[in-house]
Amino acid sequence: MSMLPDPRQWGQLFGGAALGHAEAAALNEATRPRRVPAGLLVFAQGERARGLLLVVDGDVALGLRGSDLAFRTERHLHGPAWLDLSAGWLGEAHAIDGRAMTSATIAEISREAMGAVLERFPVLARRLVTTLAREVRALAVNTHDLMHKDAPARLAAWLHERCQPDPVHPERALIQLPMRKRDIASQLAITPETLSRLMRSFTSQGVLQVAGYTVHVLDPAALAAIARSH
Repeated sequence: MSMLPDPRQWGQLFGGAALGHAEAAALNEATRPRRVPAGLLVFAQGERARGLLLVVDGDVALGLRGSDLAFRTERHLHGPAWLDLSAGWLGEAHAIDGRAMTSATIAEISREAMGAVLERFPVLARRLVTTLAREVRALAVNTHDLMHKDAPARLAAWLHERCQPDPVHPERALIQLPMRKRDIASQLAITPETLSRLMRSFTSQGVLQVAGYTVHVLDPAALAAIARSH
């Protein structure tokens, strides 16, 4: 089984439809994959980025290690996804740490090699700019939420963003939690105890029903309303 992205995965990385075989082949030729076991760092804060990194499969957390070596998750990424695309493109140091939450396939493309591919296929350059713009917007929204929304609104917004259709009950939604609840709490700048209390509160209001890592959203409109509050 190939460790390199297929045309569909490359399409997701470039923010749209699957790439043509020529574009995907050119990118794969320039890409160097490796496996990273769960729990190990993919890169460290202050380490200079040697190229553009992406997670092909698996889960990677972006955040910071504390002085006690505990890891504080700020973002969670599931492959295929870019990892700190800006540092790689600028050739600067990573501002945060990246740690594999599961065994993950990590791939790297040098800035020079990526530049050569983009010159051959200009449409990819436009798609990459769009991908960067979406990432900047997502970070801006996240910063705004952390600064201006209270804990219930932040959690509701985080949950609402991950809602998927419920095939059994069309009026409801489903969420598969992608990580441990303490990592979710870390992303939202709240304690695990606060997260548990809020989930119980949403459940008592009839908004949610939690079964392990599966969240049944009984009232999507109510969840959206909480997310819009402050």
